[in-house]
Amino acid sequence: MDVQVVGVDGSPESVARLAAALRSALDGAGPAVLPVRARPGDEPPLPEPVARAAGAGALPDGLAVVVATSGSTGQPKHVALTGDALRASAAATRDRIGGPGTWLLALPAEHVAGVQVVLRALLAGTECVVQDVRDGFRPDGLVRATGRMPHGARRYTSLVPTQLARVLDHGSAPLHALAGYDAVLIGGGALDPGLRTRAEDAGVRVVATYGMSETCGGCVYDGVPLDGVRATIEPGSGRVVLGGPVVAAGYLGAPAATAEAFTADGFRTSDLGELGPDGSLTVLGRADDVVNTGGEKVAPAAVERALLSVPGVRGACVVGIPDDEWGQVVAALVVTGTDAPADPVLRSAVRDACGRAAVPRLLHRADAVPEHGIGKPDRVAVAALLAGLR
Repeated sequence: MDVQVVGVDGSPESVARLAAALRSALDGAGPAVLPVRARPGDEPPLPEPVARAAGAGALPDGLAVVVATSGSTGQPKHVALTGDALRASAAATRDRIGGPGTWLLALPAEHVAGVQVVLRALLAGTECVVQDVRDGFRPDGLVRATGRMPHGARRYTSLVPTQLARVLDHGSAPLHALAGYDAVLIGGGALDPGLRTRAEDAGVRVVATYGMSETCGGCVYDGVPLDGVRATIEPGSGRVVLGGPVVAAGYLGAPAATAEAFTADGFRTSDLGELGPDGSLTVLGRADDVVNTGGEKVAPAAVERALLSVPGVRGACVVGIPDDEWGQVVAALVVTGTDAPADPVLRSAVRDACGRAAVPRLLHRADAVPEHGIGKPDRVAVAALLAGLR
């Protein structure tokens, strides 16, 4: 068994090449696939941990896809996804959203969410229409790509919140096109309830997904685990643990990291969460994002939700920044529109929703929240920016 690096650059041609490689990997006729952002023919060599695992004969049985994580908390890890896990994920998604259909790829195909769009179409025997995103996502491009989809078939796509917001802000033809999809999966980051309401009011059939590379992408839809997926809360730490057939086989070339993250119960995420009486999952934010201010622990995600509930707030990112007296203080970067609410209104909303300790001591307005990966807030960049303003 071997691993092949396949370059994808956002073009339909490169995605077609990736799809062929994925089909061969799933059939067992070809090597496992590691998609990377590169022009076809200009691929880099195998990453050292992957090459080491392959050379030592330590690749998992049935390995089909290797996905590099974003590396937001350190060096990227290389997630080993088996054909069985990918098939289970695709089948559970198909059953949850209403059956097989045609998929539109508008995400970078080297990320797990993009790979999954290609695979869902491949495994369903339907077409994967590709929006050319070499120059970034454009709402007008969504219209043109949608126009190439066959009539009569169910239509699906997967976007990140930033893409959804751009379509809503643009309105007109792109919004009309998106409202014609039978399901629009939104993942890659927390979906602002206000953004969801705007989309649903415009007729977009939104499905909020939660998952990561280690679970073949989204495996919890609108708070409800897909069939076969288990969501539990680890006693003591409060971390979300995801189990079931969609869980990866570990990290290639990283046995210690694999042993820490993958247990008999499933994958130990870095997220804090809670389960409702009906078993639905609410994600509270990353464990390592928690702000400890004067001995009080504040979850940034909860503060962000409070800020985003205020009319006129279009985006928010909350972090902790060092403070000599309090250890850390809560700081917020806020994106507002023309009807920008005053700072006391924002602070009052946070106080009412989260308590006095969560009220941001520093509020800063910006045109956009810095991002990395596919629509994820870059908290390191935001913390550096806000710390520099003190």
